[in-house]
Formats: sequence, structure tokens, C-alpha cells
Amino acid sequence: MKPTSEQEICELIAGAATSFQIKGGGTRLTGLPAGTALETSGLSGITLYEPGALTLVAQTGTRVAEIKTALAADNQRLAFEPADLRDVLGTTGDSTIGGVVASNASGPRRLSAGACRDFMLGVRFVDGTGNVVKNGGRVMKNVTGYDLVKLMSGAQGTLGVLSEVSLKVLPTVEMQVCLRLTDLNAVQAVQAMSAALGSPFEVSGAARSVDGTVLLRLEGFEASVRYRAASLIKILAPFGDVDIVDDQDACTTIWHDIRDARGLVGTDGNLWRISVKPSDAPHVLDALKPTKAQLDWGGGLIWTEVPSGTDVRAKMGVAGHATLMRASHEDFAKLGRFHPEPAPLAKISQGLRARFDPKGLLNPGLMGATS
Repeated sequence: MKPTSEQEICELIAGAATSFQIKGGGTRLTGLPAGTALETSGLSGITLYEPGALTLVAQTGTRVAEIKTALAADNQRLAFEPADLRDVLGTTGDSTIGGVVASNASGPRRLSAGACRDFMLGVRFVDGTGNVVKNGGRVMKNVTGYDLVKLMSGAQGTLGVLSEVSLKVLPTVEMQVCLRLTDLNAVQAVQAMSAALGSPFEVSGAARSVDGTVLLRLEGFEASVRYRAASLIKILAPFGDVDIVDDQDACTTIWHDIRDARGLVGTDGNLWRISVKPSDAPHVLDALKPTKAQLDWGGGLIWTEVPSGTDVRAKMGVAGHATLMRASHEDFAKLGRFHPEPAPLAKISQGLRARFDPKGLLNPGLMGATS
């Protein structure tokens, strides 16, 4: 099913006798639970864009590429830089803004600018009873009761079908540079990234690629960027020689590769996305002994490939969250896609689903939801 209006979604859900598999552009989630496919890509178009107010409103089926083109015409951007995971997940289609919001998709700049949910101003969605719910607006403000704007960012379509989102956007930067260090093991890499992030020089990206290269990004006005780069090199001196990349296209490619986990494209086995304290990342890598791994967010985000059937959560040995991103249907069924919730949090989640989807129609079996 591919409704073309919010009203059509309301009618479909209100009269439903079976569950729905909610899909945006089909680029992120693979092996979704069973159910009638309900695609939101039919709801498309930017309904409001005010560059002076740094505000954009779009229907949720609007392609991210279309939004980026519109923003670029006014030298603006989605600062949380959502990833394009089609190659690493082996999916097709076009990423939609609804899918980005539903998954809270956020790239390397999350550690400095914030996640997708931090840029959300308002949402409209259809709940599991077929009613339209709206929350927030077109400016940042305090809310009372449920903060549905934040709640729907990352809910993966289990609480409602998003129909429209309102976002804060930011200006593009004048310049970026990338600092590179090589020949550092995982412990040294995390130490170097922590030193950079703990400095006053506004690092907007800190990662370690699959080949072991430590990458640090600085953005802003050219004079500021060059001063901060020179200062940061002095801080990084104990970790070795620092290479500076200031070609703008080369820098963009480097960070797109990190954002999209391109170092793990074409690998065999299961792909996991693990969130831990940055200082715990070396321990996790030592425990898993993966064939390939990438660190982002200063070490707090690990992309790694391990043999099929490996229970990463049992092997981590530290607190954190491990999400199975790419696997066979059998491994998704055996291991589960999302990290199990602690009992108190699971109780809250169940209460929210009972409130917004009492009949269990929306992506049942996903994120702990029962079918």
C-alpha cells in the first residue's frame, strides 16, 4: 500500500484487521517483521521552507536528496548529516526524511551538533487507532506532557506513521580541514581523539577508519579553521606526525565514507552498530576480534563485521547497545535487531505502545514490540 495523503493513512489504519510493515524509502531496515507493507513515499514534497528562519517542513516521503538540493541553493544543510547506508546494507531505493527521523539517523557531526532529534521542531503522525496527532511547531520551544517530537525520533514507526516533520536547518560552512594520524592502535586512537575533543578547538568529527587512520574534522571560517588546525597539531604531537587535508572535495569524500561506513561495504558476515563509552571501544574490539571495524564519535560508535551467528551482545563485556544492521533472516530471528531493554525501560515502552498503538498494528515485533 502506498497512500498519497495523511487521510488515506488514517483510513487504512482505522479499518485494518492485520498489522502493517511501515516503510519509508526502504534503505535502512532489512528483514522487517511480517505485515502488509505501508509505504510513506507517496507523501512527498517540501511544504514550507523559510531560509531566514532556518526552518523546513516536509511530508515524510520527501527524498532526502530533494531536501539537500533545496537547502544547498540557499547555502544551508542538515547539520546532523544523515547517512546513506544503501551500499553497506545492500539495499536500494531513495532515503526519505521520514525514514531519517524514524531512525534518528545521525552522522559524524552528532558529537558536536547533535542528533536528528535535536533538530526536530514538530511532527504530525497517524497513531495506531487511525487518529492524527501533532506536536511541536516551527520554532524551538518548551513542551508539556509527552514530548512527541523527541519520542517519534527513533521510534522506528512503532508508535505512529509519520506524515509531516518540521526541522531546524543550519548554514553551510566556509571551510573544512581533515587532520590525519596513522600507525595508532585502538587505545592510542581513542586517546588521540579524546585529546582533540577535549580541546577548545571545536572538532566536528573524530573517527578511526577501517585501515586504522585517525581522522579529525574542523569546520568554520577559513581563518578560524587554520588557526584551530595549527593549535590542534601541537596537542596531537605526542601521537605522531599529523597530515592536513584541506582540499574541500577530498575532505567531503573522507567524511562521507565514514558517515556511510563504506569501509565495510561488500564484507561477509553480520554488520553491527555498537554504542559504548569511547574509552570502552578498545576493549570491545579486543573482545570481538572483528575482521574489520570503524570507530566514530570519538570511539563511542563502532561499526563492525563479525561471522554470522556471533552474539555480539554476549561478547561485548561492557555496558552499551548493539544493533544488528545486516544479517540473514535466521540471525535476525535468533539474535534480535535491537538491544534488549532493561525491565524498567521495557515497561515504559510497553505503556507507550499501549497508548499510541493499542491494537499492535505498527511494525509489531520490532524494537521489543510484541506481535
